[in-house]
Amino acid sequence: MIEQLIKLDHEIFYAINTGLTNPFFDFLMPILRNKTVWIPLYIIIITYCIKVYKLKGLYLVLVFAATVGLTDFVNSSVIKKTFNRTRPCNEVAFQSQVISRVPCGSGKSFPSSHASDHFAVAVFLITIFYKKWKAILPIGVLWAGSISFAQVYVGVHFPVDIFFGALVGSAIAYFGAKIYLKYSHFQA
Repeated sequence: MIEQLIKLDHEIFYAINTGLTNPFFDFLMPILRNKTVWIPLYIIIITYCIKVYKLKGLYLVLVFAATVGLTDFVNSSVIKKTFNRTRPCNEVAFQSQVISRVPCGSGKSFPSSHASDHFAVAVFLITIFYKKWKAILPIGVLWAGSISFAQVYVGVHFPVDIFFGALVGSAIAYFGAKIYLKYSHFQA
């Protein structure tokens, strides 16, 4: 059973990494997955929260940052060290078949920190602002999903890494946002 799941994971990886190769994705995906590209968005979110919601907005930003920080810590320092899975671009059996579109890095693969962190951002904001702005749900999922998909396309993660990273980030962010909403009585 596990062997079949690993085989399917590898097949999906190859279908995305090599099968979807095209000049547009070759240009776009390395940009999408670059965390620094999204700094202006984070600044806008922080500024909006503080400007519109004042002190509660500041508390919201602090809980938001703590939630994403906790997500990254759990993912990178606990789960990755436990599973110790090699990235596809570093795995000896795959190196010759992987199209590496960004430097591979020496970090481990399971689960994806990009997926966990970006889904944490998306799910936290969705949970907080969904009642006020329903469009945040598809926008947030598409945004985090695109960044996560890019990780497979550029050759640094397997699809299972993305799935579990998204799951970890979403779960921590959902509970972090729910706890904040319960105790702060925040109304968007």
